[in-house]
Amino acid sequence: MEVRKVAFFEVKHIVKNFGGLCAVNDISFTLEKGRVLGLIGPNGSGKTTLFNLINGFFPLTAGEIHFKGRRIDLLPTHMICTLGIARTFQVVKPLKRMSVLENVMAGAFLRTASVSVARQRALEILDFCDLSGKREMDAGKLTIADRKRLEIARALATEPELLLLDETAAGLNPKETEEAVEIIRKIRDAGIAIIIVEHKMKVIMGVSEKILAINFGREIVQGEPREVINHPEVIKAYLGDYYA
Repeated sequence: MEVRKVAFFEVKHIVKNFGGLCAVNDISFTLEKGRVLGLIGPNGSGKTTLFNLINGFFPLTAGEIHFKGRRIDLLPTHMICTLGIARTFQVVKPLKRMSVLENVMAGAFLRTASVSVARQRALEILDFCDLSGKREMDAGKLTIADRKRLEIARALATEPELLLLDETAAGLNPKETEEAVEIIRKIRDAGIAIIIVEHKMKVIMGVSEKILAINFGREIVQGEPREVINHPEVIKAYLGDYYA
């Protein structure tokens, strides 16, 4: 009898309805540890909703989500985070009146009750994200690029094995975008699996081993990056019939 290998992370035929609107319709994929999946699609295609389903913000209408062999779609958000899935948000909202260091420490307290341990962990992460020099600055005074880094740092402080990145490069200039790509690569090289939503193809192509393209909540295609971005239906979804 053949024994089926358990995927590190698996989404199985998930559906999400909001009344009469089907925002996510029969999406399935797997992801292995330390790998990067790019999630692309035009605005309103269901990408952020998919993230909200993975980390428990919304309940599924149908389907299942499994992490390290355990079904997680019936668990509350805080438990999913405790198991090792963290996320960033498209609109970053740091704790503005707290310092950069304190923001990251807040995430580190998921794993420890010790202030000294949380502080040391936060300092290490700030160094990893190139924010050490701004650790005492009020988070509300950071530039958008540094706020994006802080958002990643706060997520990393929870010690995830899977990180969901929601438009990390949005609003960044070319130099800042390249720096964001380098941080994402460092996270991947540290063995953390990543699912990234991003409209900038340079970012997606620079970090992803596989891409899933969706539109109107449905899968268009998934596969190797070049294969996906050159797929006629993907081009049609982004640019229209003429370009396809």
